[in-house]
Amino acid sequence: MYSLDDELDFNFDDYSLDELKELDYDSEEYFLSDPDFSDLNFDDYSVEEADIILDVPYVPTDLDIVRAMLDLGEVTSDDVLYDLGCGDGRIVVAAALERNTRGFGIDMDPMRIAEAMEYAGNSGVEFMVDFIEDDLLEAEFSDATVVTLYLLDLVNVELRPRLLDELRPGTRIISHAFDMGDWTPDERKRHGSTHLYKWIVPAKVAGLWEWQARSGETYRAELQQKYQEVTGKVWIDGEPAQLTRAFLKGDLLGLIIQSSDPDSRPVSFVMRHDGQQLVAADGDRQATAAIKLGVSAGQEKAP
Repeated sequence: MYSLDDELDFNFDDYSLDELKELDYDSEEYFLSDPDFSDLNFDDYSVEEADIILDVPYVPTDLDIVRAMLDLGEVTSDDVLYDLGCGDGRIVVAAALERNTRGFGIDMDPMRIAEAMEYAGNSGVEFMVDFIEDDLLEAEFSDATVVTLYLLDLVNVELRPRLLDELRPGTRIISHAFDMGDWTPDERKRHGSTHLYKWIVPAKVAGLWEWQARSGETYRAELQQKYQEVTGKVWIDGEPAQLTRAFLKGDLLGLIIQSSDPDSRPVSFVMRHDGQQLVAADGDRQATAAIKLGVSAGQEKAP
């Protein structure tokens, strides 16, 4: 039986990206001092721009980290996995071999794409995977249920608006070593000397919503959102109430509301985002779906 361990050799002498981040390296110490090129003539020379500009240096991911990333992403045969900056394709191939997962790898380096296709063929999973030469900032990946990354943090931040806008709520994003700026991960794990990050793409729930409870009251909520963090104001039958807690995980929104009556108990609603509605996802307190009436006055868009 084919084994990933037989194919991949991880005994590298070079530093990993994680180690390079922690080094206090001063390149000024290595500059040549006072070079004198006055007697050289460069008029007959020209410099051509490279055909490919690579934003991220290629550093392979160890197989144990690959498996840890797949575990953190809870990857199964029901998923569609996209590896952005796939290199030689080892994450996509591992998911296909070990989890029967359909996968796609995207990289802008044609040499890596060729290696990935050859590797998939040698592994016998070429019918389950595909590799695409494309710019990560322009490639199509909206049908992903899991996205894996081993990119620099600046590239992650540049990708962030597309990940939030184009991926479906609930899609898991797993990053090796690098975060997403001010988008706090839903989960963070340490694996050896490196960190793995997990985000769950949140539904866009900011706005003004109204619904009926089975007890007869009319609830209205004006919600503001930044990533998966939700705040806001609520009313019951037109009277101000208190939003004591709000949580958002993928397309699930939970609200705990306390009326102005100090003797009353808080009421909780768990709803699933479905286009312009929030439908009941748990319990029987909600009589009607919450309908979006408009954009809240203080709506905060994620960067």
